[in-house]
Amino acid sequence: MKIAQVAPLYESVPPRLYGGTERIVAFLSDALVDLGHDVTLFASADAATKATLVPVRDQAIRLDPDPLRCDLAAHLVQLSEVRRRLAQFDVIHFHIDLLHFPLFEDVAGQTVTTLHGRQDLKDLPEAYSCWPAYPLVSISDNQRKPLALGNWIETVHHGIPSALYAPPARPKGDYLAFIGRISPEKRPDRAIAIARRAGMKLRIAAKVDQADMVYFRREIEPLLGAPDVEFIGEIGDAQKSDFIGNARALLFPIDWPEPFGLVMIEAMACGTPVIAWNCGSVPEVIDHGRTGFIVSSEDEAVAAVEAVGGLDRAQVRATFEERFSAMTMAGNYVDIYQRILARSRMPGALRVVQGS
Repeated sequence: MKIAQVAPLYESVPPRLYGGTERIVAFLSDALVDLGHDVTLFASADAATKATLVPVRDQAIRLDPDPLRCDLAAHLVQLSEVRRRLAQFDVIHFHIDLLHFPLFEDVAGQTVTTLHGRQDLKDLPEAYSCWPAYPLVSISDNQRKPLALGNWIETVHHGIPSALYAPPARPKGDYLAFIGRISPEKRPDRAIAIARRAGMKLRIAAKVDQADMVYFRREIEPLLGAPDVEFIGEIGDAQKSDFIGNARALLFPIDWPEPFGLVMIEAMACGTPVIAWNCGSVPEVIDHGRTGFIVSSEDEAVAAVEAVGGLDRAQVRATFEERFSAMTMAGNYVDIYQRILARSRMPGALRVVQGS
């Protein structure tokens, strides 16, 4: 198949440091190429990909030092280029929320839109009711709940390349890890409290967005001076096997409806159990008592810190390989593409999918 992948332009594909959606687009594109498909990636020029790259911006927006930039304009240029090349593709796969909806209505049935963010925002139901023909893919079943009217055709859990991370031969296991983003909904304050109650050091590898700087300065920075908390900032893929793999457990103490939580399967790929709050996608990703523990209180989390020592880290890694590899993800998307393509080629079929 000839498949277009349309990535957000905020981070490079894959991101050099923090970033979820662009990382998944990179892994998916490469896996599809490995499966023998003809893949074209519309992204910024700093992308690293096995696909044919169509650069639509000189660099990712977050890496651009020029403060005088327009995110919307960059994405509209991208969509114009996708539109110009439309006849080259069997399927167009969008990862940019619903920005493309007004521009591709006439070929909605040849598209797939994966929604990567939360769907409980005020204006979304009205918008999706305006464009009901677009086939939507969720990254967890839980993500769908606020948007029951969506034209959901499948849930595809994220996947990462099996060889990207490797469990260390002899994990140290003498600290807990928190990785991701410093923000109120990610609850790094809760992670610090859990680690201290458990009598273990916490190492934090996290990004601080400008929007969260006040929260960081007021709530988190005062907690970082003690020797039992180490803040090391953002890290890239090359550092994660060591950082996560040597932890006793990854703490994922979220306080929001997490659509997926990529760091959970990154930890599993390193053989590291996850202690996660019972929110959002967590019960779909973590096998309680097998790859980690799902908790609902600090007391339960502290008890889980002790209990994870009894889990088989080789089994954690094996579960990752079985459920969350990039090839598994790509295979699931190929099934979707084939269904979309079959519908669009049916005799007398409309060019749009009228709900499933």
